[in-house]
Amino acid sequence: MTERSATLNILKFVKIVSFSLLLVILAFFVAATVRTLTFDVNAGLQLAHWEKTNNIASDINQHQREELLSNFRDAIRIPTVSTTETQLNTTALREFDGLLRKAFPTVFSSHLVQHEVVANYSHLFWVPGSDLALVPYMLLAHIDVVPAEERDGWEAPPFSAKEIDGFIYGRGTIDNKQSVMGILQALEYLLIRGYSPRRGFFIGLGHDEEVSGFQGAMNIVRVLKKKGVQLAFVLDEGLAVLDGVISGLQGPAALIGISEKGLATVKLSVSKAPGHSSMPPSESSIGILAGAVKRLEDNPMPRLFGEGPERGTFEHLAHKVMLFYLRYRVMERRPDTNAFVRTTTAITMFNSGVKVNILPSQAEAYVNLRIHSAQSLQEVLELIQSTVGDERVKMELVDGFDPLPVSSYDETSFGFQIIKKTVLDQFPQVTVAPGICIGNTDSRHYTDLAKDIYRFAPTWFRPGDAQRFHGINERISKKNYEELVVFYFNLIQNCDIKDLPSPHSAGHEL
Repeated sequence: MTERSATLNILKFVKIVSFSLLLVILAFFVAATVRTLTFDVNAGLQLAHWEKTNNIASDINQHQREELLSNFRDAIRIPTVSTTETQLNTTALREFDGLLRKAFPTVFSSHLVQHEVVANYSHLFWVPGSDLALVPYMLLAHIDVVPAEERDGWEAPPFSAKEIDGFIYGRGTIDNKQSVMGILQALEYLLIRGYSPRRGFFIGLGHDEEVSGFQGAMNIVRVLKKKGVQLAFVLDEGLAVLDGVISGLQGPAALIGISEKGLATVKLSVSKAPGHSSMPPSESSIGILAGAVKRLEDNPMPRLFGEGPERGTFEHLAHKVMLFYLRYRVMERRPDTNAFVRTTTAITMFNSGVKVNILPSQAEAYVNLRIHSAQSLQEVLELIQSTVGDERVKMELVDGFDPLPVSSYDETSFGFQIIKKTVLDQFPQVTVAPGICIGNTDSRHYTDLAKDIYRFAPTWFRPGDAQRFHGINERISKKNYEELVVFYFNLIQNCDIKDLPSPHSAGHEL
C-alpha cells in the first residue's frame, strides 16, 4: 500500500466516523425534540397515587345555584370603584361589607372561622386546621374595581349585573369579584356540610388592589407578620383558562401564573422658552419630545424569549402547539404574545400646549413599561436613556419595581401541583402550564410570607374576552361562575393532603 493510499484510507475512515457521530447526535436531538413536543406533561399527574381523602362532593342543587348567582349579582351591583389611592368609594365598600355578612352567614358565625376587618374595608379570615404540623396557605382576591361608564359603549349598565344570553354583565365579573364571592361561597357550603380543615388557611380580601394595594394588602401582610405567619403558598388572581386565545394551540390551556412582570412608569419632559407661533424655532418642545417617543416605539426592548419563566410555559404546551407559532418573530407580531418576548413599552400620556398660537414651554409624556423577568428596573431605565439619546429630554422615574420572584412549579411544588390537580379533575380537557402575569396583583406584597405565589382562577377566556378586562362589556357566564365556586370548594379540600405523590410517579424528565 502506498503512502498516498494509506492517507486516503485514514481520511475516509475519519469522514465515516465523523458522519456516524453526526447522525447519532442528530438522532438524539430529533428524539429529544419529538419527546418534548409529544409528551403530555399532565399524564404523570393523572396516573400518580394521591393520598386518599374523604372529600365532600361538590354537588350544587337548583336552590344553591339560584342562591350563588343571586349573591354574585348583588356583589356586582355595588360600585366599589377605586380611582386613585385617595379616591375610593368608601360608601360602596361599607355596603359590600354588609353584603358579605348577609350572603355568607355561616362563615361569619362559625366557631371555626376567625375574621377581622383590616384598614377599615379589607377582610382577613383564618380557618385553623386540625393538624398544626401542616403549614397553612392563603387565598387572595380583591373587592375594588376600576371605573366604568355606560356611555363608553356597554351593552348593559356596568353595575346592573344584567343577564344577556347566559352571561352576567358588569364591572368586576372577571376582575375580581368572581373570586371574592367564589371563595366565600365555597367556604359557606363546606361549613354547612360539616367540613373542618386538616390544613389551616387564610383568606385575604383587599379593598384597593386597583390602586396598588398600599392600604388593604399591605396592612393584611403587616397583621400576618405580627402573628409570625409563614405560608406554604399563596393563590391570587392573575391568569385563566385560555380557549382559542393562543394561536396554534390545540385545545384550552390553564395557565398558572408563577411570576409577574416588573413595572416602570417614566415621565419624559422637555422645557424651552415660550414664544409666539408666528416665529417658531427650528425645533419645538413638542417636536423634540415627539422624536424621543418615536425612537422608543421604533426601537423596542431586546427580545428575551426563553430567558424567563415563559420558557416553562411553552415546554408544557409544546406537544399541542404548531411549531410555526413558536417562532419568535411570529410571536412578536401580536401584542398578546409579544408581551412574553420582551419588556413592553407603551406611551400612555402626552401633554403640552394651552393655546393654538402660543409655543408651549413644556411638553411631557408618560411611558409605561412592563419589565421582563430577565431584566431589572435599572437595566430598563438605562436602555430608555440610551434610546432617547437627547440631553434635552429629562427622564424621571415616577414609579417602578423589579419583576417578582419566580415560584416553583416542578413535581415537588405543593401549591402548584394541588392547583394543577384541582384544575385537571374539574377540566380534564385542558393543558395546564406555568405562565407569567403581564399585570400586577396584590400578591406582590406577600413575598416575605411565601416563597411560592401563584396567580390563577378558572375564569374562561375566549377570543375577544381579554379586551373586556378593564374594558367595556366585562362579563362571565353563569356556568363559569358556578365552576369557580366548585373549583375553590375542591381546592380547599385538596389542600388537606399531607404530602404530594412521589415525583417518580407524577412527572418526567425532558
